Amino acid sequence: MVQREDILWKGVLEEVFDDFLRFFYLPQTVSDNVFDLSRGVVFLDKELAQLSPQVKDETKEKGLSTKIVDKLVKIYTHNGEEKWILLHLEIQGTFRKDFAFRMFTYYYKILDKYQRPVAACAILTEAVLKPRTGIYEQEIMGTSIRYQFKICKIAEQDDAALWASDNLFALVVLIAKSKFIGKNIKDPDERDKALLTFKCELLQVLDSRSIPERKANALLKFLVHYVQFETIEYSKIFNNKIQNNRTMTSDDYFKLYVRLQGRDEGRKEGRKEGKKEGRQLAKTEDIRRLLTLTDFSGEKIAELVNMPISFVQKIHEELQKETKEAYHEAGK
Repeated sequence: MVQREDILWKGVLEEVFDDFLRFFYLPQTVSDNVFDLSRGVVFLDKELAQLSPQVKDETKEKGLSTKIVDKLVKIYTHNGEEKWILLHLEIQGTFRKDFAFRMFTYYYKILDKYQRPVAACAILTEAVLKPRTGIYEQEIMGTSIRYQFKICKIAEQDDAALWASDNLFALVVLIAKSKFIGKNIKDPDERDKALLTFKCELLQVLDSRSIPERKANALLKFLVHYVQFETIEYSKIFNNKIQNNRTMTSDDYFKLYVRLQGRDEGRKEGRKEGKKEGRQLAKTEDIRRLLTLTDFSGEKIAELVNMPISFVQKIHEELQKETKEAYHEAGK
């Protein structure tokens, strides 16, 4: 479950990162004056993994996991000379007592390696409203240190303000809050009904806005997969709703998606080593989306993505296995 959330958060963050900056970190008028977003941003995930602090995680030892995703991002600023800062962003499922120390450990390791200004922000996705502090302090024999970072709690975000916002990251927050839908409802069918209503409202907002194709795809993927229905019947209802709400036919929509997403990604990967693997990874993602969001036959999907039917069937089996595991996990 956590691995799936990790992939979804990484995907949506990378596509709407400029919206994230304007929504959570700085007001739009300030962020656009400070950051030169026209130059794009650079995600340093591999570099961050090498700096991962060796902090004891008791929840991990017990077979649990609380950390969803962390990212290190290089952002260019408006200056006569080339300057950039680093933003350390962490998304945490459950707050731990050692979390502030973990953030501080990342901070000094990043600062030591890059010798650049480091800003940090933690997004907490837990349902509890208990206040959390973003401060790590230590003092001994006249020597002291105080490290403070920004904390944003999903549960504290105002629903009315989110619905009214024209910032796309507000939709990401609303989708993340859908995890709280029906938490006090005992009947699984009623929980799914409440979730379906909420998801359909979000889908309507997505369809009513002029959103760039890549961002729209990322938001739709996050909406479909981040919080799943407990019964397959409601998943089918929502998938049909997606198809019926598109201004294009479902066939046209997914042909366009495959062309823009899968094949473009394949071309990008093709410039690097592992050309065949890059194209296969891109098409695997296309097939997973088509299997999830449509009622297309395996033959139809194989035709759309130009891959053997056996490859589509293999991915279909993997999806079925993941779905069963997800339902089993949700029932625990």
